[in-house]
Amino acid sequence: MPTAVAAALLGGFGLAAPAAARVAGQPAAASVYTMSAGRLGASVAALLGLTGVIVGGLALVRPSSRIGTGSGRLGASVALAAGLVGVALGSLVVATSDNGIGTGNGRGGAYVALVVGLFAMVVGGLALARSRRYRMGS
Repeated sequence: MPTAVAAALLGGFGLAAPAAARVAGQPAAASVYTMSAGRLGASVAALLGLTGVIVGGLALVRPSSRIGTGSGRLGASVALAAGLVGVALGSLVVATSDNGIGTGNGRGGAYVALVVGLFAMVVGGLALARSRRYRMGS
């Protein structure tokens, strides 16, 4: 009995999103290989956030490095800017997508972009605070 209930719940929830996209004249879900505007925007936002996390991490680990980030302040500023743009673009995709996750509008990727962009802003803020501490201590 519990197995049947679990299978019914799993089947009901697993198949509900694609079926809902075809009901009552709503547009069908996008193909797996179709690059819609929402998917493209979410991908760009997630890549910007990931870039911010990497640059912010480098600025946090090496605040006065010669490799890649210049000074710690520059790397922190780049991380903050990339994270902010990633969050803004991810928010735009979430606000303009018509249907839920799994319909090809990029909403799932936009949620990932929001989290990664926010993380980039946190890491960039920490690196900026650390670079100010090093500058004042010098």
